[in-house]
Order: sequence, then C-alpha cells, then structure tokens
Amino acid sequence: MFHLLKIDLKKLTGYRTFWVVCGLYFVTLAFTTASGMEFLKWLAGKGAEFGQDLNINRIPLYHFPDVWQNLVYISGFFKVVLAIMVVISVTNEFTYRTARQNIIDGLSRRQFLFSKILTNGLLSLMSVAMVFFIGLVTGFIYTPEIAVSDIFTDLEFFPAYLLEVFAFLSYALMLGVLVQRSGLTIILLLLSHMIEAIVKVNIPESAGFLKDFFPMQAISNLVALPFARYAFQEIQDFVAISAVVIALGWAFLFNYFSYLKLTRADI
Repeated sequence: MFHLLKIDLKKLTGYRTFWVVCGLYFVTLAFTTASGMEFLKWLAGKGAEFGQDLNINRIPLYHFPDVWQNLVYISGFFKVVLAIMVVISVTNEFTYRTARQNIIDGLSRRQFLFSKILTNGLLSLMSVAMVFFIGLVTGFIYTPEIAVSDIFTDLEFFPAYLLEVFAFLSYALMLGVLVQRSGLTIILLLLSHMIEAIVKVNIPESAGFLKDFFPMQAISNLVALPFARYAFQEIQDFVAISAVVIALGWAFLFNYFSYLKLTRADI
C-alpha cells in the first residue's frame, strides 16, 4: 500500500503545479479560516451594521466548541482547489502516457487506481490536520474561559469533513479518468453544483426527498450551515448518520466508476 502511495507521490512532487496549487490551498485555507473574527471587526470599524444589541467581540465564532463546526463548514468551500490538483494529476497521466508506462512496467490497472485513491486519502487527512490545528490555535486565543470538555466536544465534524473532502476528490478522480482532458474536466468540476441545481429545480415536490441523494448535495449535507445560531435560529449541530451513509455510497461509486473505465479503456 505504501509502495503504491510512494509511486504516485513521486510523480506528483515532480510537478511544479502540484506545489503551487497545494501551497495556494493551504495558505488560503489558513488565512481565510483564521481571520474571520478580525474581518468582522474590520467591517464593524468601517461602519457595518450588525444590529444594535449585537457585540462583535461576543460572537463565539472561534470559541470552543463552536469553532469546530464553524471552521469545518468554511473549509469545505476550499476543497475544490485540491480537486483541481487531482484533475491535473490524473489527466496528465493520460496526456503524457505515464499511466500506460506504469502498466507496461508491471503495475496493474487496479494498483494504478488504488495509488490515486491513496493520494486522495492523504490529501484529505492533511486538510483535516490543517483545519484541526487552526481550530485549536484560534480556539485557545479567542475562548475566554477554556474547559477541557468543550475542547473535545463536536469533534465528530472532523471525520465528516474527512469524508466530505475524500468524496469530492474521488469525484474529481472519476471525472479525470472519464474525460482525460484537464481543461474540460476542470470546467465540469466547477459547474457540477450548478448543473445539479438545475436538475433539482425540475424535480416535482412529490419527489423532493430525492434531492438529498444527489452527489453534490449529499457531500454538502455532511456539515450543516452553523452561523444561523448567532441569529438565534435553530441549526443542525450534529452529523446525520443518513448523510454519512449517502456520502460513503457516492465515494464508493465514484471510485468504482473510475475502476470500470480503467479496466475497459485502452490507455
């Protein structure tokens, strides 16, 4: 397993684009997620109205345990950057015939795909570690009174975030394997939510329950929008088992479709 991961990482680390995109991802993720409170203060200083009774400094955006769901939700928007990196790496395998060379050298198609899946898993874990570190630091900075129980509350959002990133990267892998052209694949990736939204709009109300089974919606359902609680609205502050099961199913199907394409295609 580690041998396959090492093979794929050796190819990836040879791409300058890999370092640029990954660097952009982690720097942007860190800056954006860690500067939310300062951004709100800046807006308040510029005259933005948040309500007469609302004190910006008292919004527990980075307080334990709120910080975990807040950061995980925001971080979910940046997974598309990692997905673009996956698309580029996969499509380059076909453009430069490295996939064919790997198979000629003795790597089976299943092993080739598994190496990509392992890389997706590693990127997902790195993203989770990054968000956890940011949450830990900002939580200690902003939480006025820290209780150990609060630090370890709501950590279930991290496995959900891991699944969210991995499922989306699996989707990017599938698109790359099916299309094999980086430009077109990236366009399809970026338009996926829009295309799905158009389809969902045309679903009759009697079949509205099907919307949660659409792939992009299923991935988004893992971590619900948390910020409405600061407007005293009820939110879903837990990870729904049904959302996990559906997202796991899509992650499996994405990788399975990639496997079917690789085993039947002439590469």
